[in-house]
Order: sequence, then C-alpha cells, then structure tokens
Amino acid sequence: MKTLVIGAGNMGLTYAEGMAQSAMLNRRNLMVFDKSADVIARLRDLDHFDVYESLEECLPQADMVFVAVKPYHCDDLFEEMKPMVNKEQIFVSLMAGVTINRIQEGLGVRKVVRSMPNLPAQVGKGVTSYTASREVSRVELLMVRNLLDTTGESIHVENENFIDASTGISGSGPAYVFYFMNSMLEAARKMGFSKNDSKVLVSQTFEGAVELFNQNDLSPDTWMDRVASKGGTTRAALDSMDDNNVKELIKDAAYAAFDRAVELGEEK
Repeated sequence: MKTLVIGAGNMGLTYAEGMAQSAMLNRRNLMVFDKSADVIARLRDLDHFDVYESLEECLPQADMVFVAVKPYHCDDLFEEMKPMVNKEQIFVSLMAGVTINRIQEGLGVRKVVRSMPNLPAQVGKGVTSYTASREVSRVELLMVRNLLDTTGESIHVENENFIDASTGISGSGPAYVFYFMNSMLEAARKMGFSKNDSKVLVSQTFEGAVELFNQNDLSPDTWMDRVASKGGTTRAALDSMDDNNVKELIKDAAYAAFDRAVELGEEK
C-alpha cells in the first residue's frame, strides 16, 4: 500500500516517521510532499522517505493520503489536488476543524477519515481520535488505525462531534500540562531552586503521578485524598486552587478549544 503524507511540518513529519517503520508499507519508502524548499532539502538527507515537490508526481500513485497542513490552507490545497485524485483513494485528515463533508466536497471523493492527533506523538506517546465516512470499509479503517498507532494509541469515536471534543482534551491538552508545569517551575525558582533542580522536581513529579494513575484503577480524587491530609501542606494547596476556581477555569479552557474547533469547521 503506497502512502503519501502531504505537509511535513511537526505533525505531518511525526506521523511520517512513525509510519515509515510500519510493516504495512512492506518496506517501501513512504512518499512525503511539501512545498518548502528548505523542508525538501532536509527530508532528502533521510533515507526512509521518497520526497516530492510536485503533487503530480506522487498523489496519483498513492493508495492512502494523509493531509497534514494548516486548516486555512486546505481549500487552496484541495483545489490543486482535485484533478489528480481518484475515488478508491483514502484520505486521512490531521487538520483541526476541517469536516469530513468539506474534504469530500473539496476533493470530490468519498473515503475520508478525520482524526485529531496530539504533540506527544513525537515521542511515541500520542493519542489520536478518529472517525470515518461510511464509504470507508472496516478493513480500510483497520489499516488506518494500524498506521495511526505507530505514534502511540488511537481511539475510534462515533462521530465528528467527538473529534472536536478531542481537540479540547487531547489535541490542545499538552499545552495545558505545559502551562501548569511552567507555573510550578516559576514557583520553584522563586523558592530558590536552580533551573536544573526545578526541572527535575517538576518533570519527575508529573511523570510519577501519571505512572501511578496508569498503573492503578484509582480516581484522581482518591489519589488527591491519599496525598492530602487534613490541615497539611497539600490540603492547603488544593484549598487554594478550589478557592480560586481553578478546576472550573481548566474546564472552561478545554471548552474554549472545543468551541474553536467547531468554528474552524464552519469557516471557509
């Protein structure tokens, strides 16, 4: 199965790197297209991609096409692609907010998978939610999932509403974690820790907490109760967060990302 990735930015290149190792590609080089001359030059230094700067040379021969460009570029890209596509090709979108119907109409195709990846895919710890048009068969959807799984885990969701919701949770979520980490780093530095010691304290705390959560069936509330004793230091911190409505503010932030994903789908 010949696979093409259009757009070799952070996310496109991440998935290309993962998929290049997949047995599904039968050790064939993965095709990658990008319009940037600098990107093309860097990619040609690698030996596991077939790199193209012309869609005419690669798009017609692809069985599956991953589209990983910025959403505001999609309409112009679809117009360029449309004369070269065929109805048997499967198109997998990594673009936030771009609906299946918009892709189908823009390209004149029916087999479309819409997905929402996230940044930890760069280290093999990503999570990608995805859904598909009814024209995509179960076998084809399994092939898509196997390729998505090369960067972490994937979750099949019922409809596109969950893709937009995933944007607010997993897609944008790493930035929320970094925001929280940055606040803790600043607090550690203010308390007098060195830059390196601050990083170790914060990063190991996050990594350890996530590992505890993943290795047990306990809820976050239960873990908080285990850490926080009445009248203790942790309870003082949690009470401060509750007094400042931090939980609701985080929820509001997630919904802001969700709402923006919906808006992107409505913009032309």
